[in-house]
Amino acid sequence: MLEWKNSDELASWKKLKDVRLVDVRKELGGDNGAERVKTYHVPMAEGLDYNFAAKAVDKDVLEALAELGKEAQLAEKYEALYNGEMINTGEKRLVLHQLTRGQLGNDVIADGVNKREFYVEQQKKIADFAEKVHNGEIVNEKGEKFTTVVQIGIGGSDLGPRAMYLALENWAKVNGKLKMNAKFISNVDPDDAAAVLNSTDVAHAIFVLVSKSGTTLETLTNETFVKNALVRDGLDPAKHMIAVTSESSPLAKNEGYLAAFFMDNYIGGRYSSTSAVGGAVLSLAFGPEVFNEFLEGAHEEDKLACEKDPLKNPEMLDALIGVYERNFLGYGCTAVLPYSQALNRFPAHLQQLDMESNGKSVNRFGVPVNYVTGPVIFGEPGTNGQHSFYQLLHQGTDIIPLQFVGFRQNQAGMDDNIQGSTSQQKLCANVAAQIVAFACGKEDENPNKNFKGGRPSSIITGDQVTPRSLGALLSHFENKVMFQGFVWNLNSFDQEGVQLGKVLAKRVLAHDTEGALKAYSDLLNI
Repeated sequence: MLEWKNSDELASWKKLKDVRLVDVRKELGGDNGAERVKTYHVPMAEGLDYNFAAKAVDKDVLEALAELGKEAQLAEKYEALYNGEMINTGEKRLVLHQLTRGQLGNDVIADGVNKREFYVEQQKKIADFAEKVHNGEIVNEKGEKFTTVVQIGIGGSDLGPRAMYLALENWAKVNGKLKMNAKFISNVDPDDAAAVLNSTDVAHAIFVLVSKSGTTLETLTNETFVKNALVRDGLDPAKHMIAVTSESSPLAKNEGYLAAFFMDNYIGGRYSSTSAVGGAVLSLAFGPEVFNEFLEGAHEEDKLACEKDPLKNPEMLDALIGVYERNFLGYGCTAVLPYSQALNRFPAHLQQLDMESNGKSVNRFGVPVNYVTGPVIFGEPGTNGQHSFYQLLHQGTDIIPLQFVGFRQNQAGMDDNIQGSTSQQKLCANVAAQIVAFACGKEDENPNKNFKGGRPSSIITGDQVTPRSLGALLSHFENKVMFQGFVWNLNSFDQEGVQLGKVLAKRVLAHDTEGALKAYSDLLNI
C-alpha cells in the first residue's frame, strides 16, 4: 500500500538531522582517499558509472539515506508509475515516458489502447517516413531530396531533442550516420526563426512542427513565420512540413502536412525526448537505427532504476544524496558540468527537467510543504566553465554541489599529441584536478589564494558519448528527478508555474490591460 507523506513526516527524515556531518576534505584527501574513489561508486548501464567519492557522505549517512529511500517507498512508487497508476495528480494523468523505450512491468491500457503498442506503432511510422525521405521516395516539389530537418517547438519540444542531436552530431559524422543536418527554432523572437531560415536551403528542408495541443502560441507563430518564408520562395508549405502532436489536435489530420505522428498526454514535454517529439527529428537526422539504439540505452538504465536497494540503484542514490545536500546541508544550487563538448546543451535540458519538475512549494495534494524542494540547476561544458563561473564555485560564499560528466574518448577521432599529451588527456586531467581541488582545497597564508575546499561533487564516467550511453545518461537524470519528487511528496509532472505568464501575455496582445500591466505594455510599444 503506497503512502504519500511529506518528507518531514518520515521517521528517517528526522533521524537524518542527527547524523554526523562528513568533512569531504578529510575523506578524500586522507590516506584512504584513493580507496574511497575505487569503492564509492555504482555501475550504470552502457558502460557508465556513478562515482560519489567526493560527496560529503560516509557509511552512516548512506545507511540513513537508504532508510529514507525505503520509508519513502521510492522503489514501490517507481513501480506504480511504470505499471500505469495515476501519478500526475495535478492533471490526473498517468506518467508513461518509460514505455516509449521498453516495457518495465505490466501492460498499460489507457483510453482503451495498449500504450506500449501505441508508442511502438508511432516509432515504426516515423522510421518508415524517415527511410522514405532518405532514399528519395518523399521529395520536394522538384523531385529533389531533402537535406535538412528543422524542428519548430519550445520547452520540452526543443531543449531535449536539441541537446540529443548536438550530443550525437559529431559521432554520426565520424561513423557515417549523419543523414540530414538538423536545426531548431524555439524562441518567438523573430530573430531566432530568421537566423535559422537565413542559414538554411529551405527548398531542401523539411520542418517538424511539435505541439501536443496544436495551440502553443510561440510554436504556431513560428510555423506561420516559416510558412510565409516558404511561400515567398515559391514553395508549397504542405510539401515541407510534418506535425508531431496529439490525435485530438487540429494538426492531426490536416492536409497542410506531409504526415502527422502522435504523442499523448501521458508524456510531459521535458520527458519526451524518447517519444515522437525526439523520434522524428533524430530519426530524420541519424536514421531510425540510431534512434533505436538511443532508446535501448535509456531502457537499460530504466531497468537499473528498478533496483530496490537504494545503495545499488544509481538514480535513487544520486537523488537521495541530492536531497541530503538540499535539505540537511542547505545547498540551494547544483551545477551540471559535462566535460564533453557534445553535451554542451545537456545542462540546459536538465535545467528544465529538474526545475520544472520539482520547482514546487505545495505537495501532490496542493498543501504547502515546510521544507525546501528543487535546487537551481545551471551549468556549462568544461573546460569553458572553468574560465567563467568556477571562481565562485571555488571561493564564493555559497557551497554549490557539482555533477561532473566525463568520457575517456572523444567522438571525432582527431586527437594529436600536443606538448606531451592529447587534447582528450588534457580535458580529462582538468576534470580530475577540479574534483580534488573542489573537495580538498589548498591552504595559503595569502587569503586571496586560500581554498577552503569541502565542495562536494559526483562524476558519471563512460568511454564515449554514443547513442546508447546518451540514452542511459538521459534516463539517469529523468529517474533521479522523479525519485527526488517522490521524497519531497511533489507532483513532478505538471507545470502550473508557466501558465500565469501565458494568460497575461494573451491579455496584453488583446489590449485588455490596466495598471502595471498596461504600463509595461506601453513601455515596450505593444
